[in-house]
Amino acid sequence: MSNPVLTALGRPLRLGIAGGAPPSMIGPVHRMAAEMDGRFRVVAGALSSKPERARAEGLAIGLSEDRCYGSVEDMIAREAARPDGIDAIAIITPNDSHARYLRAACAAGVDVMIEKPLCNDLAEAGELAALVKRSGVAVAITHTYAGYPMLREMRARILRGDIDAVRLVTVEYFSGGNATLIEATPEGAKRWRLKPEISGPSLVLGDIGTHAHHLVAYVTDLPFESVSADVGMLLPGRRVHDVAQVRFRLKNGARGRLDVCNAAAGTSNELAIRVFGETGHIAWEHRDPTRIRVARLDGDVTIVGAGQPNLSADAKAATRCDRPGHPEGMTEAVATLYSGFADMILARRGLAPETGLARLTPGIADGVAGLAFVMACLESSAAGGVATPLKQPEA
Repeated sequence: MSNPVLTALGRPLRLGIAGGAPPSMIGPVHRMAAEMDGRFRVVAGALSSKPERARAEGLAIGLSEDRCYGSVEDMIAREAARPDGIDAIAIITPNDSHARYLRAACAAGVDVMIEKPLCNDLAEAGELAALVKRSGVAVAITHTYAGYPMLREMRARILRGDIDAVRLVTVEYFSGGNATLIEATPEGAKRWRLKPEISGPSLVLGDIGTHAHHLVAYVTDLPFESVSADVGMLLPGRRVHDVAQVRFRLKNGARGRLDVCNAAAGTSNELAIRVFGETGHIAWEHRDPTRIRVARLDGDVTIVGAGQPNLSADAKAATRCDRPGHPEGMTEAVATLYSGFADMILARRGLAPETGLARLTPGIADGVAGLAFVMACLESSAAGGVATPLKQPEA
């Protein structure tokens, strides 16, 4: 990948990290992904909500002592006073803090990469979108799977009409991390995701359901119109949702089914999507992320792999290794989002034109749409699965 940031600024964008201290899995992923394409350099951090630990963990990843902060607010304020202060911040903290830190970043004019869900309330999501618009900052949402080259290829083929009009979509996301009542153990009791006051109104929908929802809308370029959902808990005694089964309609009338569960024993991050059109279907699985399967109505089946010369420009732009058979994975996918985020920043500063990478990077509107999906599913489930339209928050 070329590096327009160095061309425009002569240096990488300076990034501050909020959250992600051990044992976080996503913290190291963000730090590695941000720096992978040379567009960002991690220079500051507030890695924990506990001040002393935040400073210690910052030193442990190589930050200078004066840029290891005890709180996110302190980092934003003190970096704003530096001539070499951060250009952007990555918010990878627990869900209930996202809105607070995004507001602080907007007030300081700092661009934001933020983990999904955007926040825990649809009305607040609308308020945040309005705030982002007024402030002018660039905001990217970490919908990881949007960064995979072959999902961008899937999107390109669907949009150019390779399977004609979309009629049916199926998506499933299963993991087994909550297949036992881990919150009843001393270690499990410390996990913030298992506390609804922190993780939000529905853990399974906010955590992996928003990924599945975004993936459908992303590859089809069709928003959800309505859902009919059954949301609940597989394990007795659990306080957070661990399963959701959703039927949905897309804007063009296409039907779909979305199944997500993080208590599916024996599974491990198993995500798959199939989009059926009038003349065939295209399928992708996370276990084999560098290939898509294109099946035609006439019986012709084609496996399309990463690195092939006939891929779309969008897929090629998200690919680092153009040799077939050499896989790229999750960290590279997040790195693609960071590259798109960097291009968003350059465009909003008037330093470069908007790029395809920027246009395909999930933004604040995707964060709002995710909350609309969550709340519609919960409303539907509470009403016995009645078809429920997705609502947009008031501007």
